[in-house]
Parts: sequence; structure tokens; C-alpha cells
Amino acid sequence: MNDSSPGADAVADVAVLREIARRVLWLSASIVDAANAGRPNDSGVKVGGHQASSASMVDIMVALWFAELTAQDRVSVKPHASPVLHAINYLLGDLDESYLPMLRAKGGLQSYPSRLKDPGTVDFSTGSVGIGATAALWAAMAHRYLASQFSGTPTGGRFVSLLGDAELDEGAIWEAVMDPAVAKMGELLWVVDLNRQSLDRVVPDIQIAKLQGMFAAAGWQVVVLKWGRIISELFDRPGGQVLRARLEAMPNEEYQRMLRAGPAQTADRILAASETLPGAAELKALLDDIDPAELAAAVRDLGGHDLGLLVDTFRAVDTHRPTVVFAYTVKGRGLPTEGHPNNHSALLSGVQMDVLAASSGMDRSAPWQRFAAGTPAGRLCGDRGRALRREPVAAPAPVPVPAQLGHAYRKPISTQAALGRLLADLPRDAPAAAARVVTCSPDVASSTNLGGWINKTGVWSVQDRRDWFADDAERVLRWQENSNGQHIELGIAEVNLVSLLGELGATWSRWGERLIPIATLYDPFVSRALEPWSYGIYAGGQSILVGTPSGVTLAPEGGAHQSITTPSIGLEQPGCVAWEPAFPQDLEWCFLHAMSRVGVDGGTSAYFRLSTRPIDPRVAGLPDDPGLTERRRRQAVAGGYRLPAGHTPGQEEVTLVGVGAIMPEVIAAARALNEQGVNAGVVCLTSPDLVFRSFQQRGSRDAGLGGAIVDELFPAEHRSPLVTVHDGHPHTLAFLGAVRGDRIRCLGVTEFGQSSSLADAYRLHGIDTASIVDAALTVTSR
Repeated sequence: MNDSSPGADAVADVAVLREIARRVLWLSASIVDAANAGRPNDSGVKVGGHQASSASMVDIMVALWFAELTAQDRVSVKPHASPVLHAINYLLGDLDESYLPMLRAKGGLQSYPSRLKDPGTVDFSTGSVGIGATAALWAAMAHRYLASQFSGTPTGGRFVSLLGDAELDEGAIWEAVMDPAVAKMGELLWVVDLNRQSLDRVVPDIQIAKLQGMFAAAGWQVVVLKWGRIISELFDRPGGQVLRARLEAMPNEEYQRMLRAGPAQTADRILAASETLPGAAELKALLDDIDPAELAAAVRDLGGHDLGLLVDTFRAVDTHRPTVVFAYTVKGRGLPTEGHPNNHSALLSGVQMDVLAASSGMDRSAPWQRFAAGTPAGRLCGDRGRALRREPVAAPAPVPVPAQLGHAYRKPISTQAALGRLLADLPRDAPAAAARVVTCSPDVASSTNLGGWINKTGVWSVQDRRDWFADDAERVLRWQENSNGQHIELGIAEVNLVSLLGELGATWSRWGERLIPIATLYDPFVSRALEPWSYGIYAGGQSILVGTPSGVTLAPEGGAHQSITTPSIGLEQPGCVAWEPAFPQDLEWCFLHAMSRVGVDGGTSAYFRLSTRPIDPRVAGLPDDPGLTERRRRQAVAGGYRLPAGHTPGQEEVTLVGVGAIMPEVIAAARALNEQGVNAGVVCLTSPDLVFRSFQQRGSRDAGLGGAIVDELFPAEHRSPLVTVHDGHPHTLAFLGAVRGDRIRCLGVTEFGQSSSLADAYRLHGIDTASIVDAALTVTSR
């Protein structure tokens, strides 16, 4: 590519792009400057920004936005380049000038690109290093899935990720790159800003060859843009190959130091270690023949700053497989801090901003100038703004989700198995809702009871695959992979799982088609998946995450698989309702309710903590009367209910509060207490999260934060001591003591477990029936 010779029109186009790039550099630096030097700040807390990290991305982003992207393309921008994105959106007419001085201010531009919070067009929220970079990949897969299911899906374009080179240290990157399906996705384009600097230092060895090899081994096209066309012409002169060898042998630190020296020193620094090189005399002759200023500019001519080369590269990539472009850049390119080892978060001084204004042809007192409409740059900005403008996404068509399926549960069954039954029944009982469901799992589909669903809907794949076991009569799980299945299987990679889940849950707002994505994984691994799943929720994805099996109830599996902290994680996660129903009918009601809140404007994600412990549904005391049954359903989806249904709270001497799989022990303890003459009531919580929100609502003047379920479960006029019981950390329910100011004893799991029987596990952690009875007698001073 370096050998191509652009024609006159191409040169003119590049000249216009260069003019725009200078303006974008100025605007991005000014956006950060205005946030730090242009606003009052009496807190003493630095506002911050990343002028140098933005500068290295300017040319790459100008080449994309002003020459290559279409309105169908979606781009993930590296977090520290957000000022560049805002500057580009401003020049395209997509951002009002009033926002430019408002970086990192309330109601203004976010510190890092935010799809939901920024006023301009942002395709992906970034800021979570490595996770935002892979979001475009998972969005591409989500679009492929959507298009395979629904013919009205809007056409998709390319899915582009702009990464900092340090992000390649993140494991999430390689989990995504190595997924087998990704090698078939030619719509993916990644561009790595290879500026060879991290937060604290110049990186001594970026190991570019190893990174290239890892991408290539995963089936990606790898393109390296090391040198621009200007310096490549020098390489073609006598002595040029010696110059190239010298520059490419330079350690990154030496190269960066050369950039910090003045033009008069450039040749001497190149020649300093070249005496032993073959052709040293030719090299000296070449350098003697070049003006110092020209030479200083040439050594800065890296591939990631050659606009013509970038445009040609983006247009020539292979569309049959994913492509990664390693674009060499200079951190701080064009700024006084260019190449400085500590320029990562350094802010330009007033004097330095004045120098930048002069070199940019701008006035610091009037920083927000667009190009005049009649100029070539102004016309290009107008044309590209119109070409990239998108129509608002229409709201998805309503999808009815039933409140219940109407099948009675008569035999003991676990909540995990009840979920499997619900999903298997859904295509028959609620086909419209079932068509919108897509399930995912990290190689645990069969062990989390998704087999029935998979047998009815099939496994989705980027390409159809032959089922070699189709004629095996003994096979129970029919694993047929094709492009119209509704289950997506990933490897044992929880980050991939929830990253895809978040993008499947954003299709309603990206392309106007609603999905109800559901993922199952073992509950102990929810913590591993939490950060990327939380990122997906922050970015607007709505989904249902099922952690199963959970707790020490999974007794024989031992401490490695016995989750403890996940109940409180669910309660504390924004944008999500956490559920832990005990009985199969509660699971059905709550799960269908959660499905109705996914993929809709104002909706929410959900986390279900389930169990493999079979529980007799008769223990729940479900009323026979339809009216009372509906009342129980409304209570269950609100957060909980009292047992038995006709129990009078006013007579209680102690109230036992249970959640999830431990409810048989709670009910047995209440029965034992009543036999001892202690009137014990029982509260079965389906969602401590919703009960906590109801409690918080009491002191709020804002509507809609929670219902009144906490007062229904714990009436203020009938106080009694509480004993809470949870197969999880006991602090999750500790807030209940503040509801009425009751004495409280919280039972739960605070230590790692071990392999044992279920009864032994409950005794070991003090959540068995005897321990509950003892706690109740103690809290009532018996």
C-alpha cells in the first residue's frame, strides 16, 4: 500500500481531510481545556481529560467519518478518544455548540462515550477497558441473529472497534477474538491505535509480531500500517533502506525521545548508533540532503497518521473475514506534549494552547468555529453529516407476554427444572413471546435444564452445520446447529456470554426489533460475569441472567461451586431486578413478569438465582380460589407474600423470613415453634430487591421507586422480632430490621463450604430447621 501513488483528485481530497483533521485536533484539545481551565472549580478535584490520547486517534477517526463510514455502520470508540468523537459530531452538525464546554459536567458530555447519556451520536458506551472494544463484535453477532429470525430487520453495515493498544492486554479481547464463530464475520473491522504508550510510561516492547500472530491464528486478516507514504518515498532513495532499518531497530523509548528533540537534532540522533550498520555512509548522505524540518516531519509520518493510506486501507479490507488494522501512531500527535512519556493525562497549559491555536489557524477566544459552508472542508462536513444521519428508531411492535401459562405444578420440582419446563412450554402456549426469546449458555445448556427448549427451537450458528448424530436414536438432546435456531452456545467464557447478552438486549433500540435474551450459568460464576454484564446494562442492554444452581444447597459440589455473595450483588446492581423464588409457580409468575420488562422502553434487566433442589409445590399453600391465586401472583411479582394465606400477623410472636431453596426449613421451623406454643409467622420473599426498594420508597418524594409490599409483609401496627434465613450472605436481608425497628437475627452463609449432604451443609452453616428454631427462641428471649 505504501507504494501506491495517489492521483490529483485524491491529493486534493487528502488535503481537505488534513484541514478537517487539524480542526478536529484543535476542537478536541479545546473541549478538554474548557473543562479544566474554562469553568469554575471550587472542589479541588481535577476535571481531567486525555488530550494526548485523543490526538493519536484524530487521523484514524477523520479517515473513517469523513471518507468511509455509512449510516449503517456502528463504531466503538476507545474511551480516551471521546473528545475526538464529540469534535467530529460537532463538525457534522450532530452536536450543538453549547455542549462543547461541558465535558464531564452535569448534563454535558460524558468523560467516556456513553450511548445513553451523551447528547450526540454514540454507538457504544466505552470506558470499561476491553469490554467496550468487543461490544461491536457482539453487536454484529446480535444483528446476524436478528436478521436470521425477522425479515424486517434493517440492513447492517460494518461494525468497527477503535482500540488503544493497551486494551490488547485485556483477557476479554482474546475471549472474543478466539470464539469460533467470529472468524466468519467479515463485517468486523478493528483498528488498533498503536502509540506504544500506556498510562505511566513508554511501553518497552509491544510484541506486535505476537499480537499479529494471535489474530491471524484466529482467522483474522491482519494489516499493519507502520509508515506513511512521505517517509516511504525516502526509503526508496539511496540509503533509504538503511534509514528504515535504523528506525525499525530503535527501541520505542529512543524513538519517542527523538520526537521530543528539536529538528536540528533529528539527524544526529538517527546517526548516533548507525556507525556499525552496513551502508552508514549512504545513510549520512541521505540525511545531509534533507532539510532538518522535513526530516523531523518525515520520522513522524507513521501509517496511522497518513490519511490517504488510511482511507485506501479501509476500502480494501477483506469482507469475508474479520480484519484488524495495526495503525502506528504518536501519542499527542500535533500537540506540544507529543511523545512525552507522561503525557497520558497531562493538560496543555495556557501558553501551549496558544501555540496550538496559532498552528491550527484558530483563535483561543473563539474556539468553536466550524468551517464556512462554501469551503471544500465545509462542503465535505455538510455532505458527510447528511450521509451519516440516521432516522430515529421506531418503537418495537408490542409482544404479548402472558402473566402465567396455566399448567399446575403437582410434583416436587426445582426452580431450575421449572424454568426448563416453562421455556419448553412457551412455543406452544405463547408463540409470539417465544419467537422473541433467545437463550445463551457457556457450555452448560444441558446442566441448566435448557434441553427441552433447545430440542424445540434448535441451536443458532453463523453457518449451518451438519448434525452427525441426527440418526442416533439414543440421543436425548438434539443439537442441530443452523441459522434459524434460538439458542446460542458459547465456550466456557462467561465474559463472552454476558457481552453477547447485552447486545442481544439492545436490538430493540438499535434496530427496532425486540428480543428477550436469557442466559444461564452456574451461580458462582456470576461474579466473574458481573462487570461486563453491568457494562451491558449501563449501555442500554436489557436481559435476564440466570444463576443456577446456587448456594450451599448444591451440597455435594463443595465450596468451589457454592455461591455466597450473589444475592447481595443482585440487590445492588443498577438497572436490574434480582429474584430468588422458592416454588415453581412463583418462578413462572416472576419469570414471565421479568420477560415482559425486557426489550421495551423503560424496561429493566433481571437476575434469577435458582436451585436444583426439588421442592414439593404443596408447601407453598397455593390458594384454590382463582381470586386469591391472582392475589398471590401479584404479591409474588411485587416481592413476597405471607404463609399461610390466612395467617393473622397481629398474633405473631416472631416472624420467620425466608428466600429461595431454604423455604422448606423455614416453614418446618415455624411449625415446630407453633407446636412449642410460640406463634410464628412466615414471610416468603421472591425478591428481597423489590422489598428493599419498597422500603427505600418510604422516605422518597419521587414516584415509582417501589411499591407498598414492605408494609403489606411487615405491617407497622403488628411488630414482632424477625429471623431471616437465606442460602447466601445474611447481610442481604439485614435491612428488614429497620422496617419497623424490630429485633432481628440474620442466618445465612458466611464461610466457604465443603462437599457434604444437603442436611449436613445446612447444619454446618446454621440454616437448618433446628438452627432457625433456636434463633427464634433466642430473639424472643425464650
